[in-house]
Amino acid sequence: MNFLFYFTLGLFFLNCLILSSLVLVQESRSMGLGASFGGDAGTSLFGTSTADILKKMTAACGIIFALLCFVLSIWTTMTTGSESNETVSTELVR
Repeated sequence: MNFLFYFTLGLFFLNCLILSSLVLVQESRSMGLGASFGGDAGTSLFGTSTADILKKMTAACGIIFALLCFVLSIWTTMTTGSESNETVSTELVR
């Protein structure tokens, strides 16, 4: 069970890095950091629809981020709650 928790936590951190980089690479209104990685949209890696692809990838990573936050939150609450209940019950027995 610990392996699965830490694997999920690793996926969460990897998703955070990917989501952060996707947000930074996107072209802003003033041609911010996105312009430094390829100039205009015509010469980009994904073709002329780079903005659309980046928006879809960002939305997908955002949804995965929210789901992983929810799962990890419930998981840690359940784990912490059971450990604290055991501690309280053993102290009451003494």
